[in-house]
Amino acid sequence: MRPGGVRSFALELARGPGGAYRGGERLCGRVLLEAAAPLRVRALEVKARGGAATHWLEGRSVGVNALSSDYAAAETYLRRRQLLLRDTGETTTLPPGRHEFLFSFQLPPNLVTSFEGKHGSVRYCIKATLHRPWVPARRARKVFTVIEPVDINTPALLAPQAGAREKVARSWYCNRGLVSLSAKIDRKGYTPGEVIPVFAEIDNSSTRPVLPRAAVVQTQTFMARGARKQKRAVVASLAGEPVGPGQRALWQGRALRIPPVGPSILHCRVLHVDYALKVCVDIPGTSKLLLELPLVIGTIPLHPFGSRSSSVGSHASFLLDWRLGALPERPEAPPEYSEVVADTEVAALGQSPFPLPQDPEMSLEGPFFAYIQEFRYRPPPLYSEEDPNPPSGAMRPRCMTC
Repeated sequence: MRPGGVRSFALELARGPGGAYRGGERLCGRVLLEAAAPLRVRALEVKARGGAATHWLEGRSVGVNALSSDYAAAETYLRRRQLLLRDTGETTTLPPGRHEFLFSFQLPPNLVTSFEGKHGSVRYCIKATLHRPWVPARRARKVFTVIEPVDINTPALLAPQAGAREKVARSWYCNRGLVSLSAKIDRKGYTPGEVIPVFAEIDNSSTRPVLPRAAVVQTQTFMARGARKQKRAVVASLAGEPVGPGQRALWQGRALRIPPVGPSILHCRVLHVDYALKVCVDIPGTSKLLLELPLVIGTIPLHPFGSRSSSVGSHASFLLDWRLGALPERPEAPPEYSEVVADTEVAALGQSPFPLPQDPEMSLEGPFFAYIQEFRYRPPPLYSEEDPNPPSGAMRPRCMTC
């Protein structure tokens, strides 16, 4: 038994330890208090806190002295407080046993995704404090996760990304030839678990073999007092086959799978988490040829029917630019009216080829009895340079001055 009459004091969230929240939802839970004896309580409060913070040190030398600069910044997103037992100036006596106090908070609509980095973090937690007279306060703390929705079904994230670079291969101040690289991906937004088809063309006009590679790189940027600190990490990579001198290699959708990583953080003032697809060519004796295409890792996957107007057109142009597909040269002619509906069928049905039911009790407004009149008109004639109704020779063109 613990001193002071409190056997246990804990916090529980309704979604459990693995549940995640997003902005605008309700955060519900309970405070569990078990008293071994009659317990005098002055107040019981619950606080919800959340925010981003960055901190790092940078050292520099001034003569024989070493100086260090401290960089720190913070931003608050969540600050809520709820009194479960209000402090009225008089104590409340709780009987021995188990007590349960429910709480609920409305989260703000815009919250940044939880994140843990080397020089900064975004954290959210719930704190419960039990105030008793003449006894130190008891506290319980519970951390919860927030995921900011990032929808990749937008025109900006469905647009293809492409680029091209070239570099002269040199060795001991001698020109060894030109190496060029062009790469393209079908869209900018992806979700963890998806495969990025990488299309690339490597033209090696140098006298040495080169090695193409591709990688998804995460960049963490921490900001404070006008300074920046960055940390990069490779989360996925692939290597191609060497390209010999005077040869050309083509990647026709090399698969690069995105592992389970956190989403992009773009709307925080003290830290950012960005992603990029880096395609590079290792050139012996020369710095690598690097091409970078921006990526956004989202939480809402690509909808099979969403944003179709923007994605279909861009995907078609994407395939045509890389000679991976071709549109039909001439569309197929529509069928004749007589091939679709026979004259005997129309005559047998009367004026309308779709007869209505004769039962007066049958309702036509229900979902099971919807009759749609189809348009089966004869298609227009094909375009021709010759006028089908030429003017007669007896007609004289009228003069505008008459």
